[in-house]
Amino acid sequence: MFLDGLSPERRGTLRRMDHELTLRVVGAEHRLSVDSRTSLLDALRQRLGNTSPKKGCDHGQCGSCTVLVDGVRVLACLTLAVTRDGSEVVTADGLSAGPPGSGGDHPLHRAFVDEDAFQCGYCTPGQVCSAVGMLDEFARGRPSVVTGDLGAAPELDDAEIAERMSGNLCRCGAYPGIRAAVARVGREREGTR
Repeated sequence: MFLDGLSPERRGTLRRMDHELTLRVVGAEHRLSVDSRTSLLDALRQRLGNTSPKKGCDHGQCGSCTVLVDGVRVLACLTLAVTRDGSEVVTADGLSAGPPGSGGDHPLHRAFVDEDAFQCGYCTPGQVCSAVGMLDEFARGRPSVVTGDLGAAPELDDAEIAERMSGNLCRCGAYPGIRAAVARVGREREGTR
């Protein structure tokens, strides 16, 4: 810890800067007092006991901590909890087809199983949350680096999915299954419009 290298006199001058905040997580409102340096990931895992988002790299490089904050995918390890006061946080375990506790699967959960889109499963919660956010971005017409013609209707092809999901690593290499699951749900969504 960073305090280990400090003299006892210097340690005594440091104070925690606790802040009160409210987070709505998986449909339940939580009032917390956290140090201003606490990441959203640590608040979720350590303070609220929600272990769905994983701590992989703690540097925003692997995506295993991805959650949806007010409908937008964010890396929880790089997000200070105090900056999300009053926000709705959805983790992979909070995604469902029905009301909380109904046990209904989100279409991406089902697609990940059907398309064999995971092996060890460590990255899966972040992959699922990222895919939900990515499909919402795509549906709103937000282009990516590989979007060819900005004037044409976007096409959710393999290259587009790979680019949009590139912030999420899978050390087991289940990328073909992940892309197939995302493409399937994307096609299903387009069919309902």
